[in-house]
This record gives sequence, C-alpha cells and structure tokens, in this order.
Amino acid sequence: MCFFLSAVFSMDFNNLFTFIFPTMAHLEKTLADLPRSLKKQTSFTGLFIFFFQVYCGHSRFDALCSIMEPSDLTTRRNGRQRRVPGASTLSEHIGSMDRGETSSPEPETEEEADGLIRSSDTENRRRHRVQPGIRGELGNISLLLFLYVLQGIPLGLAGSIPLILQSKSVSYKDQAFFSFVFWPFSLKLFWAPLVDALYFSRFGRRKSWLVPTQYLLGLFMLYLSATVTSLLQSEEGPKVGTLTAVFFMLAFLAATQDIAVDGWALTMLSRENVGYASTCNSVGQTAGYFLGNVLFLALESAEFCNKYLRIVPKDTGIVTLPDFLFFWGVIFLVSTTLVAILKRENDHSRGRGNVPEETQGVTETYRLLFSIIKMPTVFTFCSLLLTAKIGFSAADAVTGLKLVEAGVPKEQLALLAVPMVPLQILLPVIISRYTAGPRPLDVFYKAFPFRLLIGLEYALLVWWTPHVKQEGGFPLYYYAIVLLSYALHQVALYSMYVACMAFHAKVSDPLIGGTYMTLLNTVTNLGGNWPSTVALWMVDPLTSKECQGAIGQSCSSSLEAGVSGMREGGKPQGVFLFIN
Repeated sequence: MCFFLSAVFSMDFNNLFTFIFPTMAHLEKTLADLPRSLKKQTSFTGLFIFFFQVYCGHSRFDALCSIMEPSDLTTRRNGRQRRVPGASTLSEHIGSMDRGETSSPEPETEEEADGLIRSSDTENRRRHRVQPGIRGELGNISLLLFLYVLQGIPLGLAGSIPLILQSKSVSYKDQAFFSFVFWPFSLKLFWAPLVDALYFSRFGRRKSWLVPTQYLLGLFMLYLSATVTSLLQSEEGPKVGTLTAVFFMLAFLAATQDIAVDGWALTMLSRENVGYASTCNSVGQTAGYFLGNVLFLALESAEFCNKYLRIVPKDTGIVTLPDFLFFWGVIFLVSTTLVAILKRENDHSRGRGNVPEETQGVTETYRLLFSIIKMPTVFTFCSLLLTAKIGFSAADAVTGLKLVEAGVPKEQLALLAVPMVPLQILLPVIISRYTAGPRPLDVFYKAFPFRLLIGLEYALLVWWTPHVKQEGGFPLYYYAIVLLSYALHQVALYSMYVACMAFHAKVSDPLIGGTYMTLLNTVTNLGGNWPSTVALWMVDPLTSKECQGAIGQSCSSSLEAGVSGMREGGKPQGVFLFIN
C-alpha cells in the first residue's frame, strides 16, 4: 500500500495533460471520418470510458475501438477475448475505408445503443458486487498459506539432514549423494504438463493431484518416524542411500504439490486478489522451511534446550526427529482429508461457476518447450545459466559443513538464519528498483565478482575457525563475523537472482510467457544444483589428512584415525588438519 501511494503522489500530471490533449484532437479527427451510424453509438459514457482507458495506459486507437465494439468480444475466465462469429470491429471498418472498400452495416437506433450501454453498465455493477475484497477471501488466502507451509516442512527437514550427517562424520561423497534430494524442484518442469493435463474433472483439476500427493507425504513421514533412528544410527554408520531415496521422494512429492497449489491459486482467488498468491508462496514456504529446519534443529539439540529452555538438564532435546516426523505426518493426513471433503475448487457463491479451464495438451507443451530450446539465443543463454554458478558452488555447498566439522554447533548455524529474514524480504524490493530498466543484467554482472570475493572470504573463515575455538565454545565476536559474512553473501545472491528473474520476464514471449518463464527458471535452478553436487563430490579427493601425535599414520580410515588420535587414558592427543 505504501508503494502504491508513493507511486500515485509522484505522478507527473503535466505529462498526463500533454498526452490527453493530442488524444482529444486525434479522437475528433477520427470521429469526423466515421459513418453516421457509428457516430450515434459514441455517447458521453463511451467518451468517459475512452479517457479512463487512456489514463490507465491503453493505446488511443485500441481504447477507441473498445468504445465502439463492447458487445463484439466475449471474455473468458483466463482473461483472453474471443470474437463473436460474424462481428466486425471498428479497426476492420476503418481499414476497409482506407482501402477504398465500402460496407453497409445495419442501421441501429439510439434506443438500441442506449440499451446496450445500460446492459453493459448493469453487468459491470453486478461483476463489482460479485468480486469480493481481501476480507471476503481471507479463508482462501489462509488455505493457500497453510498449503505452502506444509510444502516447506519436508524441504526444511531435507535441509537439516546434511548437518545431522556431518555431526556423525559421514564422508563428503555421501553428502554429495544426498544432495540429489534437492534436485526435484529444479526438474519439475518435465512433469508439470502432466499435472496440468491429467485429472478427474468430477473431483477437481488441482485436487486430483493435491490430495493423493499430500497423503503420500504424510505416509512417508509416518514411515520415516518409525525407521529414521535405525537409518541414522546403524552399526555401519548412517544408511545414506536409503535416506537419500526416502527424502528424494519427499522432495518430489513436495514439488508436485507445488505445481498443483500454484495452479489452484489462480482459480481459487478472484482476479483482483490473485496477486496475493505469490505472497502466500514466499511467506508460506519460508515459514515451513523455518519450522522444518531452524526450529527443529534448535529443539532437537540437547545443548540448546539445556542452556535456554530447561531448568534441569537432560541428554536429549525437547523434540526428536521421529516425534517431529510423526507429528507432521498426522497433520498432513488430517488436513488433506479436510481439504478433500470440505473445499471445492469452484465456488458458485462468488460467481465463478464450474467453467472448464483451457488446457494445452501434453504433447503440444513438450513440443513448445523443445522449439524454445532450439532457438540459438535461448540455447546460448541456457548454457550460460547452467555454468555461471560453478565459481560459487564450493563456497555455497561446503562452508556450512566445514564449520560443523570444525566444532560449530549446527543449531547455532541454523539460528543465524533468523536475523536474515527481514533482510531477505527487503532485498528484492530494493534491488528491483535497479533491475526495472532496459538492462536488468547489469546488476547481475556487477554482483558476480563481488560474490566470487565472498567465496574467498568463506575459505578464510573456514581456515580461521579452528584457531578461534575455546574450551567453552566460540566467542561472540566469531558469530558476529559469521553473521556479517552471511549478510554480505545474501546481498550478492539476491542481486543476481532478482536481476536474472527480471531479465527472464523481459525477454519471455507474452504469448507463451508461462512456459518460457518456467523453462528459464528451471534452467537457473539446475545451474545451481549440479555444481554444488560436484563440489561436494570432489571434497574428499582434494583433501589431504594428517594426524598429529602419531608417527607413520595417514588417517586413511576412521579406525586408524581413532587409534592414532588416542593415548593412554582414552583422551584425544591430536586433531586432524584438513588442507584443501
């Protein structure tokens, strides 16, 4: 609302008047050339509508045509307009006059024209009565927000597992293998056309996928609640392969649920409130990820709970991973049942009847995607998107794991994300002011070397961490430096992200904008995932280990490391030195 008011008060009324007066002269000249039968239809109401459309930014000629042909177009629910067979538009009539052709339209009386205007005004008033404000759709917005929160829960849990695995000293190859869990959101474009095209019309286009997907999410969480302890604490070490398979399915189902909810949001909300869908998406996913990652890691840590939340210390946290999974599994099952029974996709009370949505066939969608990729400029740009983040991959994927390895508590690292939430909300708003011009990628270019330097600073931070560690943990100034480094990283990251999204919106063809944008966004996400997986995979081969206090030992195995690092009395004599 504040941005809207500032935009209104900063309008240049001089430019508005300099635009309207030439428009009036153009209107007068155009009306002078019109046939008498068409002049009769141009009433004072039509002129008022014309100037209103000019004020809103429509072109003068299209606005004039909209006055003269209000009944020649039928508007569909998706906003597209279709000509009624046999109807002739004003532009066609003037074009035929310029070519020297003549036409003989049937004469219309002023009473018929006035009747058309009155019926149009009545329809507009009825439409305004039907469309509710934000208060009338709080229920739908709350439902969307809740569905996006549910979507963020498995993503947050998947993000917390690498920190738990790192505390159990798994190899970086195992971490790289588990990183495939985060790929489904970058690949959902490949099955999104199936979700849009295949459904049961009687049950609902979006509910046909939403309900079974969320049921499966709940069942997978219940299964994990009974088996995750054995998977993490087996005698041979954590079963990374099984964990990866299960959490990959969770992420795949969450990505499918995201496709269904995104599509449902466009029809669940009225056109005047559909902009709140993106707000529900960002806020809901962020809240769900916070619950599944930051809050879970804090409550699962015995050290954090004993220090801040308990009077009598205990060996475990307030919440365990099986309990957390069981709770949210039940929430998924109960909420999905309520949505399936109580919520209908089309609500007659708001005047949005069960009009079937226009869909594009699966084959046509895939053919369209292939034709876009074959374009030389798009292919070159996609290649750049797939390789641009190679220089950031090690810093982004390995830094947090290295800090945990050096002794930084994982719950403390997770809590550092809390002060970043306001910054993450404000950064896109601020950066968008600089990406709204004709060259949005200029911001991308300027932030690129800055982000590379932050990667070097992260490497120094990892090297410095073991030297600053004290017996009681890490000093406060160390966490302040980590927080400042993370904030600078967020500025560079969001500068590149917002600039890239602005460029995608600018170059996408409006006729196929949805498919075009989804393709470019998918390639962008994939360009960040595969370098991170490769970087994690290469950590172990590029790492040399040396055991202090043991002669002739190379620490090639965990058994040798444990034996060489121990002396009589069972206390560790040396530490590992990691040289990357």
